[in-house]
Amino acid sequence: MIDFIKKNKFSIISAGIFTLLCVLAYLGYKNGTFDSLESFRDYVLSYGPWAFLIFFLANIMQVVVPGVPGGIILAFGVVTFGPLKGFIYNYISICIGSIINFLISKSFGQDLIVKIFGEEQFDKYKDKIKEDSYEKFFAWAILLPVAPDDFLCYITGLSNMTFKKYAKIIFLCKGPSIFLYSMAWYYGLDFIMTKLG
Repeated sequence: MIDFIKKNKFSIISAGIFTLLCVLAYLGYKNGTFDSLESFRDYVLSYGPWAFLIFFLANIMQVVVPGVPGGIILAFGVVTFGPLKGFIYNYISICIGSIINFLISKSFGQDLIVKIFGEEQFDKYKDKIKEDSYEKFFAWAILLPVAPDDFLCYITGLSNMTFKKYAKIIFLCKGPSIFLYSMAWYYGLDFIMTKLG
């Protein structure tokens, strides 16, 4: 038993994290936490000094668990903590979530990806990850805010890309798109509130 745990420790940790985040996502849906920016804000701020940690976990969760509305969580970060801190918190937590996606995929393989996202979406990219140009494609996809980032992070775990190369792309390319999203949410909402006021 001990040998099994030692040999599969990363898989066990990945499974534990994924299960925990799925449970939290389910509870959030059930309680209406993700219904709107206001409901999410009220929920997080109800934890007082722990609000930052709850936000951080929620942001990681929206990357790892498909279907959790990331826009609400990302907007909360910049509206509550300000544009600079909000960007930093969003950036770090989303990068962590992206790393977790890769590790989950490496641990559990194709079957889990197909179960989560469906055969049709998997088939669109299953040959792409075998191409020599995939690293460049992935880097551009992460840099530009138009691709299905979370799915690509999962499926990249099935490619030959090394963890070091993957992490480098995530930390270098995630920043600009998260910055743009953060500023858009912050100044967009600020503009609307000014006009309404």
